[in-house]
Amino acid sequence: MHIIYAPEEAMNRDGKAFDEVSDAVDEVNVLKLKQKQAWDEKSKFDTEKDKATFRNYEEACDRVKNFYKEQHEKQTVDFNIKSRVEFKQKKRARMGIWDAMEMLNKLVDESDPDTSVSQIEHLLQTAEAMRRDNKPDWMQVTGLVHDLGKLLFMFGSEGQWDVVGDTFVVGCGFSEKIIYPETFKGNPDYNDPVFSSEYGIYQPHCGLDNVMLSWGHDEYLYHVLKAQSSLPEEGLAMIRYHSFYPWHREGAYAHLTNEKDLKSLAAVKAFNPYDLYSKDDDPVDPVKLRPYYEGLIAKYFPEEIDW
Repeated sequence: MHIIYAPEEAMNRDGKAFDEVSDAVDEVNVLKLKQKQAWDEKSKFDTEKDKATFRNYEEACDRVKNFYKEQHEKQTVDFNIKSRVEFKQKKRARMGIWDAMEMLNKLVDESDPDTSVSQIEHLLQTAEAMRRDNKPDWMQVTGLVHDLGKLLFMFGSEGQWDVVGDTFVVGCGFSEKIIYPETFKGNPDYNDPVFSSEYGIYQPHCGLDNVMLSWGHDEYLYHVLKAQSSLPEEGLAMIRYHSFYPWHREGAYAHLTNEKDLKSLAAVKAFNPYDLYSKDDDPVDPVKLRPYYEGLIAKYFPEEIDW
């Protein structure tokens, strides 16, 4: 494993606070999904899951709203362009998928050893739920890696706001279907005559391949794996859009999407229940499961990846 960034500086970041916000965002999305089912979830995993057992996370709402206020004020077009330029120019690390999973787990384990579900457990629980439902192996391994973009927090992100949280389109008017839409008023793009217009810098039905989604762990990992994996388009869509709730749950951005995006939408909707609900599953044993998933990793990824 070749590490190119400074690990001491990265591990000094407040991983406990990061994990608390990340979990709070997930729990609020579970609450919203329980209140409004936006699609017919037909998987055996989802139909057998007792959603009533998921705790009411109202106490997280203030924390989540403060998080989104910062995210919504700082996710500008300029920031997103800068992030994509830095992504192409900056060398962070070179390592394999399982090494990346263990590195992400260290951030949580060292800062919060009493956490109920570690990062690696969530990845394995997501993959295992798909495996029990006899989903194809590419979907299982997509579930295994889908949150590895959170390594951004260890790779010099500006904070939590450019790593986690629901994603949305930048460069056009902010949709009212984004969580806490009123908090965009502090974003410099909010009153820009171009960036605040319906289409902004885009063309009607240009397709999501041609828009900028707010920079974070989904977008980062999508760009990493698009160039360095053999995952099918559906798997890459699951990674890129799994936090894009304004689109896949609320129906926003129909004026920008095209026919290809309908295929991506179906993929994300199939993926989402496994991501949201698998944290309630029984603990998993990474040592026992590692040989099986290393076989899938070898099938779809090179031995080492540039992060």
